[in-house]
Amino acid sequence: MTGAAPVVTGLGVVAPNGLGTEAYWAATLRGESGIRRIGRFDPSGYSATLAAEIPFDPAGRVPGRLVPQTDHMTRLALVAAEEALADAGADPARLPRYAAGVVTAASAGGFEFGQRELQALWSKGGRYVSAYQSFAWFYPVNTGQISIRHGMRGPGGALVAEQAGGLDAVAKAARHLREDTELMLAGGVDGSLCPWSWICLIRSGRLSTSADPARAYLPFDEAAAGQVPGEGGALLVLEEREAARRRGAPRVWGEVAGHAATFDPAPGSGRPPGLRRAVELALRRAGTAPGDVDVVFADAGGLPEDDRLEAETLAAVFGPRGVPVTAPKTMTGRLLAGGGPLDLATALLAMRDGLVPPTANVARPAHGDLIDLVLGEPRPARLRTALVVARGHGGFNAAMVLRTSTRRTP
Repeated sequence: MTGAAPVVTGLGVVAPNGLGTEAYWAATLRGESGIRRIGRFDPSGYSATLAAEIPFDPAGRVPGRLVPQTDHMTRLALVAAEEALADAGADPARLPRYAAGVVTAASAGGFEFGQRELQALWSKGGRYVSAYQSFAWFYPVNTGQISIRHGMRGPGGALVAEQAGGLDAVAKAARHLREDTELMLAGGVDGSLCPWSWICLIRSGRLSTSADPARAYLPFDEAAAGQVPGEGGALLVLEEREAARRRGAPRVWGEVAGHAATFDPAPGSGRPPGLRRAVELALRRAGTAPGDVDVVFADAGGLPEDDRLEAETLAAVFGPRGVPVTAPKTMTGRLLAGGGPLDLATALLAMRDGLVPPTANVARPAHGDLIDLVLGEPRPARLRTALVVARGHGGFNAAMVLRTSTRRTP
């Protein structure tokens, strides 16, 4: 990233262990997990039965006319957007016509909505298929619905990618700020918890088959054996510092100091994986030395080979046990495109309160000689710089550096 670092002025969080930023943060510090047996449908016929769902009644939170038009994950995205804009004290409708935009990431769009309409098509006929299917399943639907609801007519976009894509969406929004857009809402809220999508997730071969919520997702543990998906994520309001000052933004959570994205080489090429390049490029672009990083929010794949690679990468960049590492997503599951943005929000909350949230359920660390994994309880620390790492299935990586705000804005 070049030029002045954009600042984060608003957060909106929807997570399986807390709906709303402060509810999520309080639950995370208490070590509360949202991972349970799936309740949205009967999972007894599937090899994986656990997920992290968000039970959510849209009544009173989403306009009634939008409920029949939207998938569950889009309703959650609308809630997160409203919270983020309120936190930033921003009303895009009061800004110049094209001054505010939206960029989100998504892995699959409105999968649950799509399944329901396909069921209607094949069981009842085409005239029973909702006209809203034309957009409710679509990957950019969250960007579209948010921009329409809040009158955000500036740049809009969607990145179709899970995990790393959430960080890339925030980086793309930062680029729009450098092109003179005044305010961007960015991040990801994702979720694909229905039988149709569940089959796809299982076919990835990465899901845990454990039926014990406390033992199913154990990244960096000797018993690591897979992941647990979840739904939710976070949206962030980004502005240039001067624009936030002019608008009278009530607070600055921190700066987006650096970002990088890389791809892994083709299997069998003999070239090293791209994760280390992503981390080192992000640090370089932030003008940050490894020794200045106070905490790392790990991707925490939960598969032995992925965990080993990430632990070795962090040890190579920061030195063995050179920086505290944490994975609070052990309490939310992996939120597809929402996971990276939720880690960004969590890092900003951690820097605000000087507390590194714990990694839940890990009892036998497998890489204790390489990484200092924060376990058990929140760890007090002076946190000025955080690194968030995300890896997408198929070999794409992203890293983003956040810093505490160095200047007073309002």
